[in-house]
Amino acid sequence: MIIEYCQRHPFLRLLVPLVVGILCGDAFPFPHSDWSWAFPLFFLPLVVAGMKVRNCRWLYGAGVCLFFFGVGYTLVGKQLERVEYVFPVEASTYEIRICERPEVKKRSILCRAVLVKEGRKDTVVACPGEKLFLLYFPKDSIAAGLRQGMRVWVHTRLSPPVNNGNPDEFDYVRYLKHKGVAGMGYVASGHWRVTGRETCLTFRQAALGYRERVVGLYRGLGLEGDELAVLSALTVGDKEELSDDVVETYSVAGASHVLALSGLHIGFIYALLLFVCKPLWKRWRRLKPVLLLLILAFLWGFAFLTGLSSSVVRSVIMFSLLAAASLQAEKPLAMNTMAAAAFLMLLYNPVWLFDVGFQLSFAAVAAILVFQPRMYSFRKVENRWLRYGWGLVTVSVAAQIGTAPLVIFYFSRFSTHFLLTNLWVIPMVSLVLYSAVLLLALTPFPVLQQAFSPITEELVRIQNKGLQWIERLPLSSLDGIWTDVWEVLLCYLLLGMMSYAMTRRTFRNVCISLFVLLLAVSYHSVSVMLNTPQKSIVFYNVRGCPAVHCMAEGGKSWLVCADSVPDVSRLNRSLAPYWNRLRLQEPQVVTGDYSAGGLSVRNQMLCYAGKRICLLHDARWKNKTAAHPVSVDYLYISKGYEDGIRELSSLFSVRTVVLDASLPTYYQEKIIGECIGLGLTYLPLSEKGSVCILL
Repeated sequence: MIIEYCQRHPFLRLLVPLVVGILCGDAFPFPHSDWSWAFPLFFLPLVVAGMKVRNCRWLYGAGVCLFFFGVGYTLVGKQLERVEYVFPVEASTYEIRICERPEVKKRSILCRAVLVKEGRKDTVVACPGEKLFLLYFPKDSIAAGLRQGMRVWVHTRLSPPVNNGNPDEFDYVRYLKHKGVAGMGYVASGHWRVTGRETCLTFRQAALGYRERVVGLYRGLGLEGDELAVLSALTVGDKEELSDDVVETYSVAGASHVLALSGLHIGFIYALLLFVCKPLWKRWRRLKPVLLLLILAFLWGFAFLTGLSSSVVRSVIMFSLLAAASLQAEKPLAMNTMAAAAFLMLLYNPVWLFDVGFQLSFAAVAAILVFQPRMYSFRKVENRWLRYGWGLVTVSVAAQIGTAPLVIFYFSRFSTHFLLTNLWVIPMVSLVLYSAVLLLALTPFPVLQQAFSPITEELVRIQNKGLQWIERLPLSSLDGIWTDVWEVLLCYLLLGMMSYAMTRRTFRNVCISLFVLLLAVSYHSVSVMLNTPQKSIVFYNVRGCPAVHCMAEGGKSWLVCADSVPDVSRLNRSLAPYWNRLRLQEPQVVTGDYSAGGLSVRNQMLCYAGKRICLLHDARWKNKTAAHPVSVDYLYISKGYEDGIRELSSLFSVRTVVLDASLPTYYQEKIIGECIGLGLTYLPLSEKGSVCILL
């Protein structure tokens, strides 16, 4: 059965070794050289031998698999090689080209820029390859004038991206490498000058410009607030205007996929175009290729308006292959079409495999193809509208089955009312998209367009109100769920075996499925036992919120903050995966004097499980003396303290000095120098990351 299934889906046989090669190439990269392309060619003799030798088809299959394994391994290595850059030790002068629209952050302006030239002493050298960097400018009126396509001379120190070193944190370095970012830098005020602007934009830059025009058109028609933000996200993929409240509402309700422009939206437009064109080619069959070309042209034009984002391009490629497959007389093999789309996409850009949207979209499509027909056949519905509703229910459940392991893995959340959400949001999104298409089509008729825009705005408002109601329902989402990558793989293995057992209902297949289920449950149970919290003290490398995390064995913990108004949300964003893995209760925030559960805090002196920690962030101990120095295990210095530690030698007998990441670099160097002179142990969190002390 498996062999027959693979024979009917040849691209699936090619996709699997390619994916394995990409994963191995990313995890175990080898030194790049001009001869790296010879690695996949090494397996071609096996392919040739398998073709010529009789009764050795297995040799041919093994050779093909190893060849595409080598292709994937080499492709991802070449892709990651593009972000390699030799960073100078000191600041230098560079000419950059801003390649995308600057993004306004909370305290700075982010520009994605390509290095064009580099100043070295008295010469200017062209930078080989277009290395992409993230440059942060101060948020002022001058920097607000930066635009896409500008050429700017900057004086800055470029540095490679680094992680904070906190447990289970998001791997920011790996994420930037997969996005093609080589490094980053901060450009201070007065250290940059605009030298010109390119009039000839690239194809992608022109597409981004048209996307801005569409958003400007919406704004000119009077749309604003959440309605403007959601409509911009749904139609052209611009999510900059989305507020945190809207994002949270869609996330809790299980409709986050709607805000990410992808296959769902392209599918609605494709369905609309098929609805218009199908009667024509049924009457005149020779028009079918021409009409399909027109459909594809419209889809690619829509992708151009969205700025040619990778998710939309992937979806348009998939529907293009689906349209090409529909030219066949027989029923197209949808699974093979999906595998072909993934195969071609990964050949073009192998790091798309690590994109969350890529994984979710293909997991949803695969689950719909495998599970939805069986679910739909469970009950035969005669009524046309009920049949449509039953089909929507089965598609939603199948897609949720396919994406649930990944959603829980990446977001630690499961939306319990996903079925109700999809029954509401999918029809509403289709109405919003179709009304937006009509709104844009009325551009030559501004009076009609202005009259129709309130209808589109009201549809978006109704959609948002419905999701807000679902968000407020009891138990709308289960948060804080922890899974690791092996549990995700076991879940998909279980789904595959269950699908196979449903097709071939034999005792052996049922036993194998039950064994995989037992294996998954056992692994999860062992993981829970191994990740129980232990009594400990943890210092985190999170800039902006200096705190000491005191954990007890039962899951209770305290965050003793040095600041009276701590930014605990920053800690939650950075450390939620770690706390979820340990199954911790929500930490209790302590900002003043406190005493309970074996924890005592008085006058910024923390005592827990026999350890004494002094939180030093102000001048409260300045000019103080003591007859006998107080023994302190850890002196935790954070932003706000401006003196040295020699002045404290008469007050405290310190064993270890902990330097918070909020301290400026020059001040950390000063304190480290004093620690070396006094013979004290020091822990700079900005270098070492988080530090956990078991008690």
